[in-house]
Amino acid sequence: MQTTITSSVSFSGVGLHSGIAVQMTIHPALADAGIAFWRRDLRGADRLVPARWDAVAPSRLCTQIENADGVSVSTIEHVMAALAGCGVHNALIEIDGPEVPILDGSAAPFVCAIMNAGVRRLDAPLHALRVLKSVEVRDGAAMARIEPSNAMEIAFSIEFTDAAIGRQSLALNMANGAFVRELMDSRTFCRRADVEQMQAAGLALGGSYENAVVVDGDRVLSPGGLRREREAVRHKMLDAMGDLALAGAPILGRYTGNRAGHALTNQLLRALFADPAAWRWDALSEAHAHRMPGVGVTLADCVLRASALA
Repeated sequence: MQTTITSSVSFSGVGLHSGIAVQMTIHPALADAGIAFWRRDLRGADRLVPARWDAVAPSRLCTQIENADGVSVSTIEHVMAALAGCGVHNALIEIDGPEVPILDGSAAPFVCAIMNAGVRRLDAPLHALRVLKSVEVRDGAAMARIEPSNAMEIAFSIEFTDAAIGRQSLALNMANGAFVRELMDSRTFCRRADVEQMQAAGLALGGSYENAVVVDGDRVLSPGGLRREREAVRHKMLDAMGDLALAGAPILGRYTGNRAGHALTNQLLRALFADPAAWRWDALSEAHAHRMPGVGVTLADCVLRASALA
């Protein structure tokens, strides 16, 4: 069955790229509403922005969605990953600024707030997007592919010259709470050499050592070092989870990314939906629904992980 959050949860922080202070609240929504953002700070325009693959607008280093009136919300990937990872299919996200707060740079604060509020079932069947054949897109050395599977799977590989990251690969079946237990607390990361360039371009204005992992050669400059082994590739998988959630439903398919980013994952969804022979909507049986992301997750999983980070 479809789900929504049981009660509203709120967050305050700054946007990673804009540096603008923002307040955001995730509210329950009715069945078949999907996920949408509502810009409460604006007037005189359509303030509702659907979180869908076909609403993604060109943007550097984050995922930005925009409606027909040009109203946009950026850096949505972490909260989208949290909702998908908790198995929340319907929610209205009220926000008073142009960018989702970065918080600690991961999805963990969103996940733990959602699990603390609770997830409730709705009286409506759940459909999944079943991938029927392999679809692949490339951009130079970067590649993203999706292919048939009876579960949602994510595999990712990255390679950086900085030894603190280097080459990293990981593959996970996202069933049975794998997102919460394996990915949610992995933070966004960047190279120290890139920070000044990003800020000169008007990006990363809200970034700090407290909400990103910053590396320089073989050193991790952020206090406390890494949270997990291969935290960087785990965060890329977290981003992919959020970007794939813009399909509008859980995916039965295996996503593989090699040096892929937000734009390439969106290109992949566009290529998939452009080929009617590559996908279909499947009504999920109760048995199959129990293997989808978010099922089996409890607040205890967040508490245990928070204790590990303390």
